Amino acid sequence: MALLPPPQLRNMLRLLTEALRPAPGRARIALAAGIGALCHGLFALAAASMIGGMATGMSHALGAVPEPWRWPVNLALIAQFPLLHSLLLGRRGSRWLVRLLPGWYGETLSSTSYVIIASLQLLALFLLWTPSGVIWWQAEGALRWAVLAVYAGTWLLLLKATVDAGIEVQSGALGWLSLLRGARPRYPGMPVHGLFRRVRHPIYAAFILTLWTVPLWTPDQLILALSLTAYCLLAPRLKEQRYLQRYGDEFRDYRRCVPYLLPAPRRHSHHVPLD
Repeated sequence: MALLPPPQLRNMLRLLTEALRPAPGRARIALAAGIGALCHGLFALAAASMIGGMATGMSHALGAVPEPWRWPVNLALIAQFPLLHSLLLGRRGSRWLVRLLPGWYGETLSSTSYVIIASLQLLALFLLWTPSGVIWWQAEGALRWAVLAVYAGTWLLLLKATVDAGIEVQSGALGWLSLLRGARPRYPGMPVHGLFRRVRHPIYAAFILTLWTVPLWTPDQLILALSLTAYCLLAPRLKEQRYLQRYGDEFRDYRRCVPYLLPAPRRHSHHVPLD
């Protein structure tokens, strides 16, 4: 019997298979490939800037804002990410994303456009930060390697959560691959597999862990960790409102048997689909 890929990857594998046979249209294919390269290039740079920035406690960046404006500008850099990130996920923001390109191109590429904008926001936050120059604590020797191993593990956990959520949507691939094959995007259903069987918001939970397992602590890292942790605790409330509108009773049943952010003993009164 042939081995099937896990449910979290089937949609992505289908998209990649269909992309090998794109619908005719040179201009559309060139646009899709160009936007796809831009999206994934920015996504990779944003991920690298986050991983490296937090690993050094935000002590190395390109910002050079003088006092007394350094902290107001740094706080503005933090605020711009959750504010616009959440706005674009709402109805108004979704309509705005669709209008970025004319016709059905805008609708098809909306998930890709979202990832491009989010990547630019993260690059602004981590590259334009103005460091304080103060270092409170730094792991050294064997402890440093141990902390780095834990830090790397939290990023791997975040990657796993991203795959479980639908890697084609989270990475922006859904939009441009759909455009490549000349069809409207088919979004995956409500995520319930993998880490989503343990907590309702594993991406937020994993990202909180990345913020607090760094090997170097500065005032900059503490402000960043406190601010983004607060966002990760509150933002899922808005997400759940959107899920209630989209999935109704399916999400209500899921919410009753799966905890918010912290794993807990499974409640057996409702069924959670198995992998």
